[in-house]
Amino acid sequence: MNSTKPSTSALQGIKVLDLTSIVFGPYASQILADYGAEVIKVESLMGDSTRYTGPTLEEGLSAIFLGVNRNKQSIALNLKQEQARDVLLELVDQADVFMHSMRPQKMKKLGLDPQTLCQRNPKLVYAGLYGFGHAGRYAGMPAYDDIIQGLSGIPDVVQKQSGTPRYLPIIAADKTCGLVAAHAILAALFQRERDGRGQQVEVPMFETMSSYMLVEHYYGRHLADQNQHAGYDRVLSEWRKPYKTLDGYLCMMPYTDLHWQNFFWHAGFAELTADERFTNISQRTKHINQLYEITGQIVAEQTTAHWIGFCNQHEIPASRINAINELEQDPHLQDVGFFVELEDTGGKYRFVRNPVSLENSTVPVKMPPRLGEHTTPIMENLGYTREEIQQFYEQQLIK
Repeated sequence: MNSTKPSTSALQGIKVLDLTSIVFGPYASQILADYGAEVIKVESLMGDSTRYTGPTLEEGLSAIFLGVNRNKQSIALNLKQEQARDVLLELVDQADVFMHSMRPQKMKKLGLDPQTLCQRNPKLVYAGLYGFGHAGRYAGMPAYDDIIQGLSGIPDVVQKQSGTPRYLPIIAADKTCGLVAAHAILAALFQRERDGRGQQVEVPMFETMSSYMLVEHYYGRHLADQNQHAGYDRVLSEWRKPYKTLDGYLCMMPYTDLHWQNFFWHAGFAELTADERFTNISQRTKHINQLYEITGQIVAEQTTAHWIGFCNQHEIPASRINAINELEQDPHLQDVGFFVELEDTGGKYRFVRNPVSLENSTVPVKMPPRLGEHTTPIMENLGYTREEIQQFYEQQLIK
């Protein structure tokens, strides 16, 4: 890549007002901030609840908050009060993006509905991050990660594989939907560059996760005139898991015909290369449980190191398992400078950087903001005097 430091970032000059909280919305706005947008996190006087979730060196900067709020500013407004809403409306006049995760009825009551704000600022991209699309009967229902995982079928497919319905041990719905929200907002901004118009963007979690789940699991349901089942057999196999070795585990993924032929032949099971159950991908899919069970029996005879060397030699995709606490020591992640440490008045903090590299855009990692850290400078930029701002503090309109 070009080593010359860029003078601009990809989203320099784009101002985002982010009224979202927890993970879904903040993850989306953090992505925009990582690309250089000026993201102003608009919080209540109590702050985002994740400020108090997990270990902390300083109250209000807890672990979950640190993970999705880097590179942002914070202004704390009591939006129940008209004067504080007026401050927000002045920010709307300057904004490119307005994003929130509140129920539409509440936004209407506050005068922050899309019709009002888009009329005020016709170039505004107004992004509503909801649990459910407005046209459906679930619209307005509470939506948290566990609820959306359940409705979109995740516990069901886990049960099909393991026998027990469980959620994925990650905040899968919030993070997936956050990624989708970020690219939807970017698409709206790109369209605005061409036609000059802002627009409303709706990102519903249920529909988004259902779409995500059905990429592979819609499976036979794509064939509309046949009564075939949903669910991709290969990934639902109870045998699809890391292979047990003599001394640990191996993540191995022979996939092509050549991969499997090389595995069976060089592992000493040449007769399986001619087994009709395993000769092509269609047959392997039909007999996936037997294939994975046999493979597991073979792998169990040697050490993890043996199989890593074997797979490297015969060009079969494979790796060890990284424990979560070991990721910081992964040599590749160290090579690419994936983890960043920052010194702050409260102590030393560690973050992951934006995983994406753009040749002509670099945004250094900055500390997530303390609650209301930028309230005063933001209001000064709007033209408020020190005396007026002090009155706002005294009246508990801001923090």
